[in-house]
Amino acid sequence: MIARLLAMAAMVLACLTATARADDLLIRNVRLIDLTAETPRWSAPQSVLVTGDRIAAIGTDITAPDDTKVIDGKGGYLLPGLTDMHVHVWDRAALGAYLAHGVTTVRNASGMPFHLDLATKIDAGTLAGPRLLTTGPILNSHGANEQLNHQFVATEEEARAAVRWQHAAGFRHIKVYSNLTREAWAGIRAEAATLGMTVMGHTPEGVRASGVPVDHPFDMGFDQFLDADFVTIEHVESIVWHGLRNRHDPAAARALAQRIAASGTPVDPTLVAFRNLLHVAETKGAYLRRPGSEWMNPMLVATEQPVYDRWTNEAVEPNRAAFEFYKQMTKMMADAGVLMVAGSDAGIFTNIPGGSLIDELELLAEAGLSPAEVLRMATLNPAQVLGEDAARGTVAQGMAADLVLTGADPLQGFATLRRPALVVAAGRPYDRAALDALLTEAAHQDLSRTQANVVAGLKAQGNDVSALTGG
Repeated sequence: MIARLLAMAAMVLACLTATARADDLLIRNVRLIDLTAETPRWSAPQSVLVTGDRIAAIGTDITAPDDTKVIDGKGGYLLPGLTDMHVHVWDRAALGAYLAHGVTTVRNASGMPFHLDLATKIDAGTLAGPRLLTTGPILNSHGANEQLNHQFVATEEEARAAVRWQHAAGFRHIKVYSNLTREAWAGIRAEAATLGMTVMGHTPEGVRASGVPVDHPFDMGFDQFLDADFVTIEHVESIVWHGLRNRHDPAAARALAQRIAASGTPVDPTLVAFRNLLHVAETKGAYLRRPGSEWMNPMLVATEQPVYDRWTNEAVEPNRAAFEFYKQMTKMMADAGVLMVAGSDAGIFTNIPGGSLIDELELLAEAGLSPAEVLRMATLNPAQVLGEDAARGTVAQGMAADLVLTGADPLQGFATLRRPALVVAAGRPYDRAALDALLTEAAHQDLSRTQANVVAGLKAQGNDVSALTGG
């Protein structure tokens, strides 16, 4: 038994410690798909040569150097690596759960300095994980939707100072939240533009007066943010709340979808985030203990307990009806031509790292999007939204070697993405055994390391950490 444990530990260590430069790799006998085509089709079996972190050649007769690692794809289906455009990373151990589900890029939507350190190590090849993009700490004003980890600003000068602090700390992307005051939003937008920082997140509502939104409109209307250069607006339920004043009116929803499309503003629906709330209510809390929940961070689970208790006792039928409307709204946006990306909000509530993105893909299909549309939302569309489509999002010569190989056709069912045969991240291959080892590690996240990183981050942004430290 000791020998087996040592062997498993060695495998996990090998997975978590990557080489600085990937070895050359030849993947033979794989089918490829061009997701830029109107009707994508799988090719006949081909070979893909990877040199370093780039695809060097694609063809049926490729000669590779003698020391090239060769993998037989066995006629499988080779896709661009998946991108999850909305995650929350609390500990580095969870990174492997993303890779194990074919996710080779994540956008962390609530950053702290330790995320910049993780991103540097991943880029250098000294830590196994998906490419990690991150915003800085969430910028918000005090109000109904505030959370402990938010960086709070109320005035224009406070907002400008916070943006300058984030930029000096190394962040280049900003996430904004719904309580922001008019003055704070003006400061964020102006300073971000000055420093060349991008903005994503919830559309700010301003100060929420009594009777909003049913009896009175929001202090700041939703439509004004359609010309505010958001990289993405997050969460379909937030769009319904702010854009429709929470009225589930199909005609108004269709008109709103058309206005979003006309503005060119991309959207990240994150259907799975609300669906998981619903499932907790439907199962009276049993869904919180489903397989994969062991990959949730233990600190997050402890702090979310009041939310778990609330949703365990929520009324099912009104929330089920709301979720059906959110799916309708998502389909309306797709039909209107809104550029949409796939995100899962993984890492909070009970949204499991890695697996939740596959849940999201299945929900998008359930909402009525075609399989090709859904795959684009997790591959090509994120590259376009991030301005990276010249280097990412497709399997082609010269593109980044972020790849996922499945044994079955994902256009016929996304379940095959839950256990890919092979994942290549920045040119480094992880076979199924390596991916399983990463899942084992993801179930053993370091609580003390998480607490230390989060407390340090909160202190750096000026927050009171007594709720976490007990002091």
